[in-house]
Amino acid sequence: MRPHDLLAPEPAGLYCPRGDFHIDPVRPVPRALITHGHSDHARPGHGAVLATQETLDLMRLRYGENFAGTTQAVRYGEVLALGDVGVSFHPAGHVLGSAQIAVTRGGVRIVASGDYKDAPDPTCAAFEVVPCDVFITEATFGLPVFCHPAAADEVAKLLASVRLFPERAHIVGAYSLGKAQRVIALIRAAGYDAPVYLHGAMETITRYYETRGIALGDLRLAREAAKADLAGHVTLAPPSALSEVWTRRFPDPVNAFASGWMRVRARARQRGVELPLVISDHADWNGLTNTIRATGAGEVWVTHGEEDALVHWCTTQGLIARPLALVGYGEEDESAGETVA
Repeated sequence: MRPHDLLAPEPAGLYCPRGDFHIDPVRPVPRALITHGHSDHARPGHGAVLATQETLDLMRLRYGENFAGTTQAVRYGEVLALGDVGVSFHPAGHVLGSAQIAVTRGGVRIVASGDYKDAPDPTCAAFEVVPCDVFITEATFGLPVFCHPAAADEVAKLLASVRLFPERAHIVGAYSLGKAQRVIALIRAAGYDAPVYLHGAMETITRYYETRGIALGDLRLAREAAKADLAGHVTLAPPSALSEVWTRRFPDPVNAFASGWMRVRARARQRGVELPLVISDHADWNGLTNTIRATGAGEVWVTHGEEDALVHWCTTQGLIARPLALVGYGEEDESAGETVA
């Protein structure tokens, strides 16, 4: 079987005709396999959705109980037969419940990575290398300039600033699903046990993480705190909130932003970020290239990101590579199913 007969791009997304399903489709389809809960990959309106239990739960929290006609929870490593192909989900290390999806038939295995990272993260299952013939990789940070520092070192910068400026509030912009919880967990791992305050839009998902056994310590809503109480403390908020009137309730706030894009200083300046924190939930250049090597894939399909650079690198390594040019993926939509407060 040729790989493109097993899985191929079409306007709705990656489609498997032998199993009659799409992976992370960008429009409603009869049957969708979803890699993770971010809104650019997990959309409502499908006839049937197969995903990990955590991804299904997160979709319900964001879109409501009736986000799909039917749902089916899939365990990591479980093999399903869809049509005449085998399908299995494997940890992607991106956010809670994130998965790579392996599609196998006739001795050919294709792995669709979704979004992934190979860096340690206490809030989700660690990335698992899945040997395959074709690896479909994201390329969000697919340029050699993107070499992420250790996340713990970036959190140390944040806590050093908190100690240096106890009279100021520290507001960290972070995506509400995955990044915010990881930052909190890293803060706790560094020994910070003071209350951490949350923007209202972060509460539901963060509390869900706690129900899955992820300890995040003393969490409080910023809107319920007196202005003076927010000084010398860390508050997590969606990135969009950093430019809103919401920040006026904080005493002389230090605006921080946790993102791999903070490696680009111009982006930090454009956003008015005083304290850029290079913390990413995507693999950096070394993570991407090391993962490609580790899969043993002879063919690589590259999607959503710096496709050309990674395709070029693959060809220099003797691999067959091509960009998929899928559209509809990129930054998480912070407005998806959340109440901002």
